[in-house]
Amino acid sequence: MTTADTGSGPLSGFKVLDIATIIAGPMAGSLLADFGAEVVKLELPGVGDGLRGFPPLKEGKALWWKVTNRGKYHGTLDLRQEDGARLFLELVSQMDVLIENFRPGTLDKWGLDIDTLWKANPRLVVLRVSGFGQDGPMASQPGFARIFEAMGGLTHITGDPDRPPVHTGYPLADSIGGLFGAFSICAALLKVVRSDRQEGEEIDLAMTEAVLRLLESLPIEYDQLGDVRERVGNKNTYSAPSDVYMTADKRYVSLAGSTNRTFRYNAAAIGQPELVDDPRFSSNVARVENVKELDRIFGGWIAAHTLDEVLAAFREANGTIAPIYGMDQVFADEQYQARKAIVSVQDEDFGEVRMQGLVPRFRMAPGKIRWAAKSLGADNEYIYKQLLNLDDQDIESYRERGIL
Repeated sequence: MTTADTGSGPLSGFKVLDIATIIAGPMAGSLLADFGAEVVKLELPGVGDGLRGFPPLKEGKALWWKVTNRGKYHGTLDLRQEDGARLFLELVSQMDVLIENFRPGTLDKWGLDIDTLWKANPRLVVLRVSGFGQDGPMASQPGFARIFEAMGGLTHITGDPDRPPVHTGYPLADSIGGLFGAFSICAALLKVVRSDRQEGEEIDLAMTEAVLRLLESLPIEYDQLGDVRERVGNKNTYSAPSDVYMTADKRYVSLAGSTNRTFRYNAAAIGQPELVDDPRFSSNVARVENVKELDRIFGGWIAAHTLDEVLAAFREANGTIAPIYGMDQVFADEQYQARKAIVSVQDEDFGEVRMQGLVPRFRMAPGKIRWAAKSLGADNEYIYKQLLNLDDQDIESYRERGIL
């Protein structure tokens, strides 16, 4: 029988009901769980969250699932049915937060509009995750990470200038949405706990707008200068030299640095400290104008040395360069190991699995990962017996009717 894990971390004591699917909303919930919140995830009986079927799989189990829904209690409920909606509202009455990502208006059709939710719990914070927001001409349109990245402006600036735009190869927009979702919930909870009013919050998180917000300076560049940022490959539009270069042993490194001091260190790393006295490279603006020559100089030096030689030279000179890692190299890196950035987590299928630790770190209330995500309905007994005080007969009746 599942027992309550009170958790640890700055969100310990808060309760979250997660009925979202796939990545963004569930990731927001898992971030809250990492830092102590008790998160109850509900899925449709017999169907479950679509992320359970996403590859890669091991022994038929989705590995992605285990990370995105880690640390949660897993239950099933069909809230489309009248008795399911009633149970749902009973759970809502005990929660601080509800996370959902249905198309706008879906919960309303099931009799679970915001007024009904707030009647059950006036101080409830509701995060609504959608592709385009709860209103506007595209509100009812479906969305996926690639749609958000394309329309949010990210894809347009990614790739080489003479090639088609490139997606990142990972649904980055979903992770962006997860971060904005967790942040917005924490901001709303701060407002609620500081107030003595019976007033919650409704958060309208549009994924496309989250991607756009992350691009920071691009809108104001267009507004004030009329400039539309274009693809520049691996180069940097605001500093030089900044590119990806290949070493003599066919490994890739990424070079960065925009300040004069950084350029001095990088020039020393390649044995050419005199570059700082060249008027073509005397300022960041000048270096950007002469980027082709800098690429020739730095790229040529890097191409003549092995990865170990390059890294050693730059570290000795306090330069700013990094190897481009695959995940095997992340696992082997001494800095990640020293920080315990990859941790072992209890898993019901494989005993233990390794995944990212908590980010960021808290000194006084560090949080923890309770467990990897579980099987469908794994914690139904805890949710319905301990939280709602149902007996075995009631639970079996709900199961027979497909509600649980």
